[in-house]
Amino acid sequence: MDDRELAFTPAWRLREMIGAREVSPVELTELYLRRIDALNPKLNAYLTVDGDRAMADARKAEAAVASGGDLPPLHGVPIGIKDLTETEGLRTTNGSALYKDYVPKADELTAARIRASGAIILGKTNTPEFGHSATTENMLGDAARNPWDTERTPGGSSGGTAAGLAAGLHPIATGSDGGGSIRIPASLSGVFGIKPTQGRVARPYHSPGGWRPFSCNGPMSNDVRDAAILLEVMAGPDASDPPAMPGPVPKFTAELDAGVKGMQVGWSADLGGLPVDPEVRAITEAAVRAFAELGASVEVAKVDMDHRSVFETFDTIWVSDLVAGSGKYLADHADEMSASFREQLERGVPWPASRLALALRELEWHRARTDALVTTYDLLVTPTTATAAFPIGQRPSVIDGKQVAPWWGFTPFAYLFNMSGHPAASIPCGFTAEGLPVALHVVGHHGAESTVLRACAAFERARPWIGTRPAVS
Repeated sequence: MDDRELAFTPAWRLREMIGAREVSPVELTELYLRRIDALNPKLNAYLTVDGDRAMADARKAEAAVASGGDLPPLHGVPIGIKDLTETEGLRTTNGSALYKDYVPKADELTAARIRASGAIILGKTNTPEFGHSATTENMLGDAARNPWDTERTPGGSSGGTAAGLAAGLHPIATGSDGGGSIRIPASLSGVFGIKPTQGRVARPYHSPGGWRPFSCNGPMSNDVRDAAILLEVMAGPDASDPPAMPGPVPKFTAELDAGVKGMQVGWSADLGGLPVDPEVRAITEAAVRAFAELGASVEVAKVDMDHRSVFETFDTIWVSDLVAGSGKYLADHADEMSASFREQLERGVPWPASRLALALRELEWHRARTDALVTTYDLLVTPTTATAAFPIGQRPSVIDGKQVAPWWGFTPFAYLFNMSGHPAASIPCGFTAEGLPVALHVVGHHGAESTVLRACAAFERARPWIGTRPAVS
């Protein structure tokens, strides 16, 4: 196969090829570094590239293959790491000018587990400041750009990861999701991503991010099996993270071929009245029929949700946590912050403690109501985003003739499930007339990532998308 085909080969297949000595870790790492060098100036998917160390690690991985013996699950496979995860000896900016020169002395747990899996870290992917935004712009350079149309956003906050996957700059990569930050860019960029159950992937407390009450790390890929393998690597409890889910990590790859026959799927195009672009609605409504064709029972879900109240609860807790982590920088470093991040901090600083206390009470009601909705079915399915990708800096204020808040109006489906903690994935399901990706949002029961992944793998087989590549790839 040529270099472009090799670059888009699934990570699980690359790992097989490495083990069979059909391709070497050095060849693969050189390939992806060349592609980053050629395409990253058009996309700004990477903030930092660690070419020298990646090549050194690739040579070690190649030597290990030559020596024989058992190899770890991602041995020799290149990977991108979102720049909110601390990496030993490798610049970790958090998407912020405040951290533009910060080089951690140790790997954060996610990075340590990825290194132990044998994967080769290519560098750090672009993110907005501390992951606060659903698009990827910051003060470190140009915005991240969508490979399907470089005038448009790839989404955020894992926008660099998504753009890099869509363009073949890495075969797998990490994201994190506090309000949709894996699923939004997966949708807008035409790749796969899953937000696991809250607590599935342990995250030790560190400043400035803290535990971020709705946030979790997760995998992104061009292939569902790749994401399942990477989630097995990333998941699991750790003594450094008391809120993490206890117990052994499930074998997420075990049921990928089991299909969806007999499953009950609840479908909602608007979750009780949310504005959705008519073209996105039509594409997703047609796509969800694939589950019925595969033997599942699909019915329209009855949803009664006060979305204004839910968003106010999310916003209060989210902004309060940003203030707790970064409010200290306002006095002396406000001019080094992106305007949207600074505005969120300034908005939250004067709030009384009672506002947060009331929001935390309401959060428990939201969790109970959402769990009752989700567990009515085996899976709940919606569109991932209300629109396809839009021009950078031009968030929609009107969707389907209705006024929406530009900050969150295009992504009203995602943050609900960060608040409730349910696992949720975004899987590509079609393209608009302009050739922009559209995705389905697949939500499962708490702890049931295997069911979500199994359903997405069945959909992927029935409606494959990876053969369609963006112009910048």
